[in-house]
Amino acid sequence: MKTGRARRPLTAWAFLAPYTVAVVLLIALPALLNVGYAFTDHTGLTRDPQFVGLANVRRLLSDGFLLDSLQASLFHVALAVPVRLLAAVGLGLLLAAPRPGGRLFRVAVYLPTVIPDVALAVLFLWVLNPMYGPLNQLLGLFGHPGYTWLADPTTARIGVVLMLAFPIGEGFIVVLAARRLLDGRLYEAAALEGCGPFGQLRRLTLPLLAPVLVLLAVRDTILTLQVNFVPAYVLTDGRPANATLYLPVYIFDQVFEFSGFAYGSLITIMLMAVTAVIITLQLLLVRRWRVLR
Repeated sequence: MKTGRARRPLTAWAFLAPYTVAVVLLIALPALLNVGYAFTDHTGLTRDPQFVGLANVRRLLSDGFLLDSLQASLFHVALAVPVRLLAAVGLGLLLAAPRPGGRLFRVAVYLPTVIPDVALAVLFLWVLNPMYGPLNQLLGLFGHPGYTWLADPTTARIGVVLMLAFPIGEGFIVVLAARRLLDGRLYEAAALEGCGPFGQLRRLTLPLLAPVLVLLAVRDTILTLQVNFVPAYVLTDGRPANATLYLPVYIFDQVFEFSGFAYGSLITIMLMAVTAVIITLQLLLVRRWRVLR
């Protein structure tokens, strides 16, 4: 018996060991090196960077472009995360019940997620084209002249958000699976009590799915804030007027266009800090909401 009990933790550690090694080598160690480089003059080209203390921090505090980039990123998160979450939750709940053609619709919702980011961005260059793009043609059916989407700061931001509203397959699958795990007897009892579909949604479905929704909100915040480089770079390259100069795009410009590896490392630390602050605020708001309920 003792031998069997001893083997169980050893087996668990054996399965965890490759993941642990990968996390240390691919995440923890590069993160520590990134912190070290932030206080040097490293350009990515020299072998022996020199320690410069807080020089990069002083540069960061006086960088007007960085302020534009931070504002663009925060606006993007405030708009894109609710849109992605509403789309994933709405479609997941709508397609959870068996219906004719349900499999086809579920595949259609998930399909944009497997399209490479570059291909999706190039597709949206056509969708948002002011001359022959289908979005402006659709608006023309309602008598609207359309927009020059990528030439105006506001519509350029909306265009990036529209593109990111399509690859929601992972969140959609999570909501779909979570909804199907809910006990159907709860809905039968609610129907007997005279609770209609919207009442069931508000009183049963959303409260029971709250942990899943919080997880998706946190996940989408991280993805939206840190993995928006490709759409912004391909669609707008940070333009116009720095409206889509999101932090990942600004980091790329500093590191690879201006050889500012050390300064880019410092901005990366700031990006992680901003992400942590936003996620903490989300969790605090959820906890406060649960207490008030």
